[in-house]
Amino acid sequence: MSESPKTPIRLLIHGASGRMGQALLRLAGERDDVRVVAAYSRSQPSQRVIDNVPHFASAELAGAPEFDVAIDFSLPEGFDPVLALCAQRGKGLVSGTTGLSSAQNAQINEAAAAIAVVWAANYSLGVAVLTELVRQAAAALPEWDCDVIEAHHTRKLDAPSGTALHLGAAAAIGRGREPHYASLRAGDIVGEHTVQFATAGERIELIHRATNRDIFARGALHAAVRLAERAPGMYQLRDLLG
Repeated sequence: MSESPKTPIRLLIHGASGRMGQALLRLAGERDDVRVVAAYSRSQPSQRVIDNVPHFASAELAGAPEFDVAIDFSLPEGFDPVLALCAQRGKGLVSGTTGLSSAQNAQINEAAAAIAVVWAANYSLGVAVLTELVRQAAAALPEWDCDVIEAHHTRKLDAPSGTALHLGAAAAIGRGREPHYASLRAGDIVGEHTVQFATAGERIELIHRATNRDIFARGALHAAVRLAERAPGMYQLRDLLG
């Protein structure tokens, strides 16, 4: 007898009008294991239903339909309401909103005592694996020189990138001190990160190249599906691989 199909995970998308929000809506529509039950944006939507997904303004979050996990890619000023909604209803939260204050980070940790939460600056599954490889290499080669080199498109203003700093932090944990950073801004590069370990006569390079921004939305959807099965706690993306 074949197994009955699992009920799709009900998703709430917060920050639906942004680039990541649009990618999440499009890619979620191609999957059988998730169903978007509501999409929220800062401004009032011009249409209430788009591709069978109800759209609302963020001011209407309190009246959200039943959901299993919320995915948030918004702005710091819009983050608190969606975290409060998840905490109130006991539902999981996947967030990639950057620029959060120390108070907001403290609120995330407090909420993780009651709900499952994952926050990451980069939802690439490849970067999650790379981070672990960097930590292991740094621990094995603590005396080697370590450099993090990153390249992005010309419109990216922050340097080093958040992902480069994340990889550098993993290296610092392994070797006990910070690596050196180098940044390049050119053309339309989506994102390239190289972590180099070097000593006399030999060099190791660990490289990740992103060629399409959809990888970040796919990673967030992967995290949401895995998070729906988890107990309350603060998770890293690498905890949700597999």
